[in-house]
Amino acid sequence: MLNDPTVIILMYFILPLWLAAGFADWLCHRATHIEMTTGAKESLIHLLMFAEIGLPLLAAMFLEINGLIIAVMLLAFFVHEATALWDVSYATTARTVTPIEQHVHSFLEIIPLMALVSVVSRHWQQFLALFGIGSEPLRTDLSWKSEPLPILYIASILGIILFFELLPYGEEFVRGLRANGGRLVPPKARDAKPGQTTVR
Repeated sequence: MLNDPTVIILMYFILPLWLAAGFADWLCHRATHIEMTTGAKESLIHLLMFAEIGLPLLAAMFLEINGLIIAVMLLAFFVHEATALWDVSYATTARTVTPIEQHVHSFLEIIPLMALVSVVSRHWQQFLALFGIGSEPLRTDLSWKSEPLPILYIASILGIILFFELLPYGEEFVRGLRANGGRLVPPKARDAKPGQTTVR
């Protein structure tokens, strides 16, 4: 498995790039004072999107890929896209989404698609089996990888996720609550409409 170029690209390019984009997005939120503009509600949406991609990511890291896992990945991707649309629609009610942040968002949307296409290309027959075609029967069992990823790699990725994704976005959520007396939505965003960004 680790001799497959697609796996190497997934492990050492696509996933690190996605994590870097996620941290860059947090920096953009901080720079536009998210706690005083769209507050904890937007941070909660960010955590939701992280969970939507995190579930299939963990499945890909630890479980054998079959039709069921691919179906979960497909569903998670489309749910994530819908949530991303909700996120930006809400963000623009009270916060300036800068060109840099918009560019970061483009990475955050396309990288999961790159990962999904890479996984499907490696497990093409199971993808076809989802539609009742192909040379293999659809497999829906959950089982650990027969060739586990290196322990050092798993520990490194989980550590990066904790310190550069979960903790920063958790801090962002708490910061938003503190800045608004425990309210999810700051007064600035409560009566605004999507696309009508106000001046900070």
